[in-house]
Amino acid sequence: MDLLAKIRTIPTEPGVYLYKNAEGEVIYVGKAKNLRNRVSSYFHEGRWDDAKTGTLVREAVDVEYIVVANNKEALALENNLIKQRKPRFNILLRDDKTYPYVKLTLGERWPRVYVTRRLRKDGSEYYGPYFPANLAYRIVDLIHRNFMIPSCKVDLTRFHPRPCLQYYIKRCLGPCVKDLTTAETYQEAVRDVKLFLEGRPTDLARSLRERMERAAADQEYERAARYRDLISTVEQLQERQRIAAAEGDDADVFGYHYENGMLAVNLFHMRGGKMVDRREFFWEDLPEFTTDHVRADAFVRPAEQSSPVPACHFEQSEGPMPSSVVASQPSRADAREEYTGPSARTERAPQDDKAIECGFSPGEFFSALLKQLYIGQPYVPRNLYIPVDFEDREALEDLLSEQSAGEGARGTRVHILVPRRGDKRSLIDLAGNNAKQSYDQRFRVLKPNARKIQEELQETLSLPELPKRIECFDISHIQGAETVASMVVWEDGKMKKSDYRKFIIRTVEGVDDFASMREVVTRRYKRIQEEQKPMPSLILIDGGLGQLHAAAEALSGLEIINQPLAAIAKREEILYVYGQEKDPIALDHHSPVLHLIQMVRDEAHRFAVTFHRKRRQMRDRSTELLEIPGIGASTSRRLLEHFGSVQAVKQADTAALSAVVTRSQAEAIQNYFRKYPSTGLRQEKTV
Repeated sequence: MDLLAKIRTIPTEPGVYLYKNAEGEVIYVGKAKNLRNRVSSYFHEGRWDDAKTGTLVREAVDVEYIVVANNKEALALENNLIKQRKPRFNILLRDDKTYPYVKLTLGERWPRVYVTRRLRKDGSEYYGPYFPANLAYRIVDLIHRNFMIPSCKVDLTRFHPRPCLQYYIKRCLGPCVKDLTTAETYQEAVRDVKLFLEGRPTDLARSLRERMERAAADQEYERAARYRDLISTVEQLQERQRIAAAEGDDADVFGYHYENGMLAVNLFHMRGGKMVDRREFFWEDLPEFTTDHVRADAFVRPAEQSSPVPACHFEQSEGPMPSSVVASQPSRADAREEYTGPSARTERAPQDDKAIECGFSPGEFFSALLKQLYIGQPYVPRNLYIPVDFEDREALEDLLSEQSAGEGARGTRVHILVPRRGDKRSLIDLAGNNAKQSYDQRFRVLKPNARKIQEELQETLSLPELPKRIECFDISHIQGAETVASMVVWEDGKMKKSDYRKFIIRTVEGVDDFASMREVVTRRYKRIQEEQKPMPSLILIDGGLGQLHAAAEALSGLEIINQPLAAIAKREEILYVYGQEKDPIALDHHSPVLHLIQMVRDEAHRFAVTFHRKRRQMRDRSTELLEIPGIGASTSRRLLEHFGSVQAVKQADTAALSAVVTRSQAEAIQNYFRKYPSTGLRQEKTV
């Protein structure tokens, strides 16, 4: 059955359709209220005149479809299929970074807390997201100090001879050592952490108060004082949350800048009425097919709006972005006139026409972006402010509202709003102006400052503090011969060559990069411990998972835990962070963080290869001199140190040679090079 005949058999129900090419790859995923009408519309007369639609239709040789019950189910299924199949004609969310969450590993015997950016079905509980990103780290630190639940990577399936520093500074109950804590005490702390992270401070305070009173009655006054301090901390946090809730609702605000086929989007996170964080997205390879079914009335903007900003070019904002933006809430009486909606008087938006002329449909884009950002997420803010309307806005509102209600979130109704004037429109304009600056920063190749790169590196690798020093290791050898290692140092924005180190591998024979990495990391940080120097902000390994785990084993053998450790794999340029190996990080090739890591890695590789070549040359040269009768290893080394090369030894006269060796040895050297004037005996034998 050919494609057109198959399309005539498609039902008229809502669902999702998938176009495939000759290789069987899914090249486009779409959804429709009426599958047959939507799919057949691609082949209507005149549609092939559109180059973008024509490209898709020419490549498509087959279409599959999935029927669902309603439009909301179609939205969710379309989003899942786009994320799974990554079809090239769909707009894809390229950003690798996700919101930070706090993970409580309830599936373990001794649960721990971590900051993570990936949600997995592994039996753990996830809480968040948190803005700004360092808020998640502050919460985990508060849990360490008050509830003493650790974040370490120590193997807790067995007992160890002694605890680490975290136990002695009272930030861990010490489950790694037998008899330091009991299962009952530990589970009590885990229950408290769970109540704290679930936002149930009243229940937590009540439980702590009961235990405090029991401890006081049993004359366990130190334990009672600890409960008292915990109650005070919980009550203070509860009061801060009440103040934030009174200041305003949560909202996400979007702005964009499109120019020359490239797009920058800024997302402002408003929490408690204040802007707490900003997120940037970039697309430099938008799909050729971006204006699917752009009807004459698909994207609208109120007629009352004045001075539209062209979608293909935003004016750059004047002055820096304010560090805190307070969002005033509109009254209910103003809400109908503040936002576009079905009852609002509308007309064609000039900027949308201009965008479509430029090959970019803002409405279609934001429809795809919001689906990928929010469908399936445990938390969606009450309000989403976007610069343009789109066809599925109301259906997506209903879907996200049901999703929030299912998660039991406070204030379950989600509103996707298109402000046309007032404070909310000003916020969108501000986001758009900052998107223009982001566009210039990324695509006009403006060099970001060192502080910004450090902040991005901290966020990307989930580092506990701003990285000030990076130590990077690499191994170099040829088939296991003359194996050496290098360590280079990046500190405060530049390479610090005075701290570079070379290592000759002593305990490994043959080709074993993992054992070599284990040896060099052990030697380096054992010396750091002996000299009582601080550890670096990050240890970077040039290699993949094997080298990463070898370095981790070396640190574990030295009882160094919670040390940030990462590896960058060659060719793929993928980052593996220790403890999060299942979630490798693939940074955009324009990312300044990737450029920094590549620069440090390449310098370590250069330093290792240079040292290896020098060792190999010394070995080859000394071996050639050893072919001369009467010249041993010690004499050969003295000659090379004095003259610098075999060529210089060859050109030296008897008097010069006699300054280093005996006269008879000097004559033997000259006789040898007269007999083999080109490259010596070994080369002649090879020929």
